[in-house]
Amino acid sequence: MISRQQQALMRWQRRLTAFTCGVGHCCAWFAIAMVLLMVLVVVLRYGFGIGNIALQESITYLHGALFMLGAAYTLALDEHVRVDVFYQHFSPRRKALVNLLGTLLLLLPLCVAIFTLCLHYVLNSWAGLEASDNGGLPLVFVLKSLLLALPALLTLQAVAELIHAGLTLAGTDAPEPVQHDEGDAWS
Repeated sequence: MISRQQQALMRWQRRLTAFTCGVGHCCAWFAIAMVLLMVLVVVLRYGFGIGNIALQESITYLHGALFMLGAAYTLALDEHVRVDVFYQHFSPRRKALVNLLGTLLLLLPLCVAIFTLCLHYVLNSWAGLEASDNGGLPLVFVLKSLLLALPALLTLQAVAELIHAGLTLAGTDAPEPVQHDEGDAWS
């Protein structure tokens, strides 16, 4: 029987993962926008001899947003890079233990380090409303803010992963991490 506390933890785990996945689904559109902008830049430059720095920089902004905002989604789907030679043969409890230790000893300290090291850098950029030179986008401070969004979103998903691992180790039938259909790029 699942206790009220375990049910509450399961709800929180689902909410955190749903939020992370929602951000990830939005970020998926950035890839399409990047491709379309890249085609536009090439056509304008080589077809009409028109160069546009703002368009070129917008591709960089989208690329940064795709990876910085999408990293937590990748974690939620359990699609991050890992050596699965041994892990794939582990029992669910052993996988939960590996995930718990990896999250506590690697992921969360990394998130704290990234946030701490980048905070002053981002705040300085905002203080001066940093912009690009020579016709680029006037939003460099927004781009640099992604350096704080990355550890924030990863930390939220890390909490969801810790809850899942803890419930699994406690013997609760914790819901499996989000799965997606290999044929559906949008799920």
